[in-house]
Amino acid sequence: MQGGPENATTTDEPYSSRVAFEVNGASREVTLDNRTTLLDALREHLDLTGAKKGCDHGQCGSCTVLLDGRRVKSCLVFAVTVDGQSVLTVEGLAGPGELSPLQAAFIAHDAFQCGYCTPGQLCSARGMLDEVSMGWPSALTDDLNAPAELTDVEIRERMAGNLCRCAAYPHIVAAVRETAAA
Repeated sequence: MQGGPENATTTDEPYSSRVAFEVNGASREVTLDNRTTLLDALREHLDLTGAKKGCDHGQCGSCTVLLDGRRVKSCLVFAVTVDGQSVLTVEGLAGPGELSPLQAAFIAHDAFQCGYCTPGQLCSARGMLDEVSMGWPSALTDDLNAPAELTDVEIRERMAGNLCRCAAYPHIVAAVRETAAA
């Protein structure tokens, strides 16, 4: 096989692989060109258009999803590398017709503004809150033996990889703070 991981299945196409992974709790299998990014696989092959293509260089964070629970910028990940893994997109944060507490807080605090960055912000915030609950430090952590205190400065540091052109940062921080306190 050329370019894909060893557990992905080679197809008759010389530069394609069959990739099986879980997306929002459902098993999915697609045959993709080995150069296809996870973002393009989600948007163009699985019709999950929540994650947005902003800069396509990993700088804006609008394409952030959770890969096995870790935040990743899906425009930088080749889809063949997620074979056998689990992806959570903004569409999977809550059940059909309902909002997660984080999504509800974003609405309550007007943290979505134009909405383009919101899916990435939500996935990043979900991942960040999970990291805090597991005791992961940030660049601002002084005492590695003490639980992280989610101050506004700490939230901003942990969410720094996600940009908002509308500058809704105070609203986003308030929504994350409210969700963390609940």
